[in-house]
Parts: sequence; C-alpha cells; structure tokens
Amino acid sequence: MSLSQTPLYRHASCSGTMVRVNGNDPRAPDKIASALICMILQRFDFRQQPARAILCIGSDRSTGDALGPLVGTFLSKMKLPRTLIWGTLAQPVHALNLHNYIQKIKEYSDPLLVIAVDASLGKQDSIGLIEVVDGPLNPGAGVSKQLPPVGHFHLSGIVNLGGFMEQMVLQSTRLYHVMEMARVMAKGLKKTLAAI
Repeated sequence: MSLSQTPLYRHASCSGTMVRVNGNDPRAPDKIASALICMILQRFDFRQQPARAILCIGSDRSTGDALGPLVGTFLSKMKLPRTLIWGTLAQPVHALNLHNYIQKIKEYSDPLLVIAVDASLGKQDSIGLIEVVDGPLNPGAGVSKQLPPVGHFHLSGIVNLGGFMEQMVLQSTRLYHVMEMARVMAKGLKKTLAAI
C-alpha cells in the first residue's frame, strides 16, 4: 500500500500551517498524525527514506515543562526504525544543552527530518490543546527565553495558563494532565512515523 492510500493520509486536512487538536479527543492521535503526515508530504520526498529525529525539549524539574521529556521517554520505548529520539526524562534536552543537539542536526550525514516537541502556556480555553505546526519551534518563548528555533515541524502542548509568573505556573501544573497529553502526542508521533 502506498502512503497516499493509507487511511491517515486519505483523511488528512492540509488546511494551513497549524492544526489544533483537543488532547481529550479519543481520535486525537489520529488527528495529530493526519495533520503531520499531510504537512510532511508537502515538503519531503519519502522515496529516499530520510532518517527522522524527534527532539523533545523540556526539563524533568518542572511538571509542566516535563511534557517534552515524557513524550521522548514514551517514544524511546517504542520500536521506531530510522528514528533518533533526543530528550527523555533520563537525558533531557533543555536550554543549557539545546545548542549541542542543533549542532548534531547540522552535522548529521544523511537528510534528517526533525520534529520538535515542547510544552507551552496559553489562554484558559486553550489548555489541553495540542498544536501541530509546519515550521520550527521557538523553545522557551513562553517563559521569555531567547533560544534558537529548531525543527522542520513541531508539536506544542498547552499545559497551563500563560501571561503571569510563567515559571511558577509550569511548576504547579498537574503531572497527571501532562502525562496524559504526552501519551497522546507520543501515539500521534508513532502513527506518523509508521506511515512515513
């Protein structure tokens, strides 16, 4: 079966550069995968079977910011061929070492498709949404950090309310909420990578 015949691709909606998915939707992993596959196929030729890297950014020292490392940890336990998983609870990717991973991406010998993952803060009615974006991630933007953009595509999970005392808000975010969102994002990424 060709990629264009897979159910996820047939139902993909390429309606823009960003798709928002409710993390509580039972079909959220399929919707994430469908959006990502559609975006990726517009920019990459998969007949060459490029290697893939999932760069999961965040820190295990803050519950809200642990979203990325949780996604990386879940993905690292799955069998994902030709895929590098960077950023887990054991080895997080954060502001202090992000430059090392950006250098690894630049020095990688083969074409490398990079999907970045991070937590974000937003409005009250956006909490729990997962943004699938065609374009690089600007890590740390929600907490006023100036870090280089990374990735061809990115997933961002809105874990809590933004706009005031962001560091404290991230630290007081419920771990259960973050873990459930991370599971959904990991499943969506697994479905994406299985299809491409």
